[in-house]
Amino acid sequence: MTERAGLLRRMTARDPDEQHRASTPLELLFDLTLVVAVSQVAAELHHAIAENHLLSALPYFFVAFFAIWWAWMNFTWFASAYDTDDVLYRVLTLLQMGGVLVLAGGVPAAFNGNLGVIVLGYVIMRVAMIGQWLRAARQHPESRATTMRYAIGIVVVQAAWVGMLFIPKPLSLIVIVILILTELAGPVYAEAAGTGTTWHPGHIAERYGLFTIIVLGEVLLSTLLTVREAIEGETVRGELIAIGGGALVIVFALWWFYFLGDEPELKDLRTAVAWGYGHYFLFGSVAALGAGVGAAVDIVTHHGHASELLASMTIAVSACVFMVVLAVLHAVSGWEPTGFTPLVIAAAVVVLAAGSTAAWIGLGGSVLAIAAVLAITLGVKLFAMHRVVEA
Repeated sequence: MTERAGLLRRMTARDPDEQHRASTPLELLFDLTLVVAVSQVAAELHHAIAENHLLSALPYFFVAFFAIWWAWMNFTWFASAYDTDDVLYRVLTLLQMGGVLVLAGGVPAAFNGNLGVIVLGYVIMRVAMIGQWLRAARQHPESRATTMRYAIGIVVVQAAWVGMLFIPKPLSLIVIVILILTELAGPVYAEAAGTGTTWHPGHIAERYGLFTIIVLGEVLLSTLLTVREAIEGETVRGELIAIGGGALVIVFALWWFYFLGDEPELKDLRTAVAWGYGHYFLFGSVAALGAGVGAAVDIVTHHGHASELLASMTIAVSACVFMVVLAVLHAVSGWEPTGFTPLVIAAAVVVLAAGSTAAWIGLGGSVLAIAAVLAITLGVKLFAMHRVVEA
């Protein structure tokens, strides 16, 4: 039996310069549980759009998605520094996975204003992380100041999340915003103590890329609805095919933009934090994109009551947010493809214009127009990069 497969190992920091540091099978299994939660959030937003309740649903979408993203992010960064992969580590990760499923089960109630179950799932995940940080503090004294700050910070904020449930709704939203800002400040405060944690830049970049692919899969799931409805339905097949084909091109274009070059260089904590926090908007925009495609199918098949314009603009705005945030992240990380930012700004304006055409050319035509703009933008960028390489 190898050391890595042992019952218990001393939790020491991994080498941030470790060669061939890749995602582990346990991390990938953990990601799969997040797929369930993301799917639930996207499905609820999808129904809210179709029923013309987007504005009232958005605050709950942002809160639920934050809980999912923040739990994933904390596990990812901890695993990058302290992955021992022994029995205790795996059991605590299993507990976090259970919390994810509880959170996912509470998403429908959360969209109706009842956050009790989603907070319970969130607390379960975070309690498991407390155990991980306390273990790291005990067995890796070199970073004890940092790991104890993480553990104590999580305890305090989780108690505040539970207390939030007993606050009247008008005030609870304000408290939630304060709690989210406190959560975001936690890692910055903790890493400022002592030597900090030894996260692996390459591993972190890879983990974010993999989760981007996972969230893009939610859009493909919505695209599957168009194929099924086109095959099984009796009408509107042409428009469904247009929506499905356009959505597939949009997913592929956004994936290509994200993986346009080498992984970003996360040289320091400031860059890494900006890269990590920015992905909340990146992941959220993709989930909203999937919801918009699903709502478009409902509207075209007369299962939804919203306007075609609302669905097309949801898709357009989501694609624009993805592109703009990605351009900002590339600039922050120091990896900015030549001329990418001006191109993105121009493309975003045209995408929004394309999304507004649903009333004239139909929902299918509008989605195809959005896809065409993204495909042309990608083609221009690839051509420009090729010219730079040749020069």
